[in-house]
Amino acid sequence: MILPALFFYLFAGICVASAVMVIVSRNPVHSVLFLILAFVNASGLFMLMGAEFLAMILVVVYVGAVAVLFLFVIMMLDVDFVELREGFSQYLPFGLVIGGIFLAELLLVGGGWVINPGVAKSITSAIPTNVSNTEALGLVLYTKYIHYFQVAGMVLLVAMIGAIVLTLRHKVSVKRQEINVQNARTPELAMAVRKVTSGQGLQDADAAEWVQ
Repeated sequence: MILPALFFYLFAGICVASAVMVIVSRNPVHSVLFLILAFVNASGLFMLMGAEFLAMILVVVYVGAVAVLFLFVIMMLDVDFVELREGFSQYLPFGLVIGGIFLAELLLVGGGWVINPGVAKSITSAIPTNVSNTEALGLVLYTKYIHYFQVAGMVLLVAMIGAIVLTLRHKVSVKRQEINVQNARTPELAMAVRKVTSGQGLQDADAAEWVQ
């Protein structure tokens, strides 16, 4: 019993410390790296509980795809985080309200478990003993809790759309394609016939007209 307890405190301590560093770190790349470390240690906690499928999903999906995607997006978009932090004080009350709601929900969940320890067992389903953990999880998740699963998917979809909207910033220096303008072009607008004097060619003053 000593060895599993040591591994638990090791994984749990590193996971909590990494989660704190994700928030505290000023460099977003460092935050993503600490997030990957937190995911790996959380998967170790799942392995200690015998949930090997969840541990594998946490490493393969979140570490191998989501966290790496965050890292590449942060490194490739070159987002000006100083500009994003401007006006932080005006959004602080709204953020405090959201944080208070999350804290109240956590206290309700934790308080309900302390007051009535059997409340967690009252909402669980009977797990078959003749199937693997992966199959048992699928039987419960896609039957009794299918609606909650779909709602969670919608929440993730809204979060993904919000992230795209926040990071999609149009730069003035980038020339973008305008489909309506291209479809409305006529041969008269697209071409111009110029009579060029032999041996002289086009002058620099005509460059602006040719670009148009």
